[in-house]
Amino acid sequence: MPELLSIALFIASVAIYTFKAGRNRWWFSAILLVLGLFVVINITQYASNYFTGDGINDAVLYTLTNSLTGAGVSKYILPGIGIIAGVAAVFTLLSWMLRRRWHRPHHFGYSLLALLLALASVDASPAFHQITELVKSQTRDGDPDFAMYYKEPGKQIKKPKLNLVYIYGESLERTYFNDSAFPNLTPELGALKSQSLDFSHTAQLPGTDYTIAGMVASQCGIPLFAPFEGNSASSMSSFFPQNICLGDILKNSGYDNYFIQGANLRFAGKDVFLKSHGFDHLYGSEELKTMVDDPEYRNDWGFYDDTVLNEVWQKYEELSKSGQRFSLFTLTVDTHHPDGFISRGCARKSYEFDGKVNQSFSAVTCSQQHIAALIEKIKASPWFKNTVIVVSSDHLAMNNTAWKYLNEQDRSNLFFVLRGDKPEQKVVAVKRNSMDNGATVLDILGGDNYIGLGRSSLSGESLSQVFLNLKEKIMGWKPEIVRLWKFPKSIDDFTVDSEKKTISFSGSQFRLPLLLRVSDTRVEPLPESEYSAPLRFQLADFAPRDNFVWIDSCYKMARLWQPELALSTDLCVAQGQTGGEQKIVRVDRPQWQGKVAIKSSVIDTERYKRNVALLKTVDNDIRYKADSFVFNVAGAPEEVRQFSGISRPESWGRWSNANLAPEVKIEYRDPLPAKLDVVITAKAFGPNVDKPVKVRIGSSEQTLTLGKDVTTTTLHFDNPSHSKLLTIAPPEPQLSNEGNILGHAPRKLGIGMVDIKIVKTEG
Repeated sequence: MPELLSIALFIASVAIYTFKAGRNRWWFSAILLVLGLFVVINITQYASNYFTGDGINDAVLYTLTNSLTGAGVSKYILPGIGIIAGVAAVFTLLSWMLRRRWHRPHHFGYSLLALLLALASVDASPAFHQITELVKSQTRDGDPDFAMYYKEPGKQIKKPKLNLVYIYGESLERTYFNDSAFPNLTPELGALKSQSLDFSHTAQLPGTDYTIAGMVASQCGIPLFAPFEGNSASSMSSFFPQNICLGDILKNSGYDNYFIQGANLRFAGKDVFLKSHGFDHLYGSEELKTMVDDPEYRNDWGFYDDTVLNEVWQKYEELSKSGQRFSLFTLTVDTHHPDGFISRGCARKSYEFDGKVNQSFSAVTCSQQHIAALIEKIKASPWFKNTVIVVSSDHLAMNNTAWKYLNEQDRSNLFFVLRGDKPEQKVVAVKRNSMDNGATVLDILGGDNYIGLGRSSLSGESLSQVFLNLKEKIMGWKPEIVRLWKFPKSIDDFTVDSEKKTISFSGSQFRLPLLLRVSDTRVEPLPESEYSAPLRFQLADFAPRDNFVWIDSCYKMARLWQPELALSTDLCVAQGQTGGEQKIVRVDRPQWQGKVAIKSSVIDTERYKRNVALLKTVDNDIRYKADSFVFNVAGAPEEVRQFSGISRPESWGRWSNANLAPEVKIEYRDPLPAKLDVVITAKAFGPNVDKPVKVRIGSSEQTLTLGKDVTTTTLHFDNPSHSKLLTIAPPEPQLSNEGNILGHAPRKLGIGMVDIKIVKTEG
């Protein structure tokens, strides 16, 4: 087996270098690097397989290069820690073993043999072949017949009559409804399925096997293959911008499109996809927390299915009574791998299989009750006669605690339809795939019977019937599908929308802030996200002659090239070369037109080093000219020597953070006046609201009382010792994820500071 061969080659390389090669720093570094690569790619494959059951695939790449905000990670913390600890232990052991016989003279032949064996171990690794195949699949020429099968539907339904409720069941595949394999697992929803148009052979294809991909497939008729050429699709503010999807057609036909889920909409760019294709009303965990009865009743991903589906019912009632044509999409979450969540509202909270309770099956039997209850309420309502209800899985279940039992069955996705206008009970057994779902729904609503590569299973022929191995065909079309993103290869004129925080050029639109590396043949967007370095650090890694266009808050770039904008939170556009000339312009209109004009200039090595050093300056070491401490920009005024207990800048200001220091301390370079006023513009967080906050300068202490809204207070101090230190002590810092960044520990928030100004009151 390839795995055993690669491991054998790895062990042989370690043994030969350890016992035969002797001492040589260069060979040691080279072999450790290659062996380390072997370890990293194989552990990456192992970790990916833990999540997907399919190793390193497009789902892994897309998820890691898109927004992870709102991910339910707590159940993966211990495995993640184990993986990280394992990598560290292996690297430590490798380094120790390869150094063991450094007292011996170096032997070139054995070092060369060890390096060749290490390279061979990487080449023989299935993980390496998975990664290289993913790269090749995007760069090879696509099959030329893609255009024959990709069909663009009409942009609207001529005479729409029916409203649509579309329910995505997270990982709720049809296999769970096999009553002989899993008795009484899905009785409520299974009974409804038996009364429906039930499509029994819905296959899963590459690029449709995770939630956002399943949604794209079912609404746009294409797999989700995104461009991963050194950039991230997460930088784009539009999603397959040229494609016509089900949401676009519904909107053009007079529908108001709604989407409701319990998880955060930002995760995996779901919000971008939906907004790009006709959905104007989106509700996720952030939007629902002010609407639900119990905002504290949540699981790792967001709100439980009983909470969410109750909101769906209320929205269905409201929209039905309004008389407005609508579509209402929802997505459950309680059945998410690795083992799901059990809501307090279900009648059956556990399901035994093989003589013991299985958490994943328990989550399925619980969640399907809530879906069935929603459908029964809709069916019993006076508006059902004008409603089509669709129930589908978003994708097959991934590696959960029921996975091995599912794999013993013939697996397929769930897709069934209940029509209020024309009730029909029928099993439709034609071969199909999840790309056909949107086209089938569109056909039922009175539109065309095709969307993209999808075909209606009622009046068309699925490509699953046309091609014996559609999976191979889809992979052959992958480069053509990636090109549907219209990813730009050049930039000349561009438009910055300062209100929407986007930049548009060459037919594409990207979210801001953004850094572009520009060459004659390519434009590489580098976004700033919760898991990437700040753009100025990314720019510091550019070569001296690399052309760049950087759109960001003015203060982030002003200290390099235009100090007078150091306190401006407006958008600015900088372009040039880090080792040559640069120019910076403030965006002063809502729709700002720009042009790339980077002149080739003489590279100044010293200027390049200075720019790189400034770009890499830690935020707290940045200084600017100002008569007050302005907290919504990085750094501090020149008069401040150092400060502590203050979190990162946000759009409004900064929080005190007791995780960093128990009190806020601001030390000035020069002694403060003997008599002075401290003018503080701030607000309080949580239990600190309306509580006295102690403010000290030297031996003098005053109290400050803040509400939850920003106010300005002036405190008077005597400072006969001319102390340089201002101290603010929030009374009750509280641990919170308010405004936090994914992957960062919760902060202990006390007060939110907008501005602090020192005013001398004595001559």
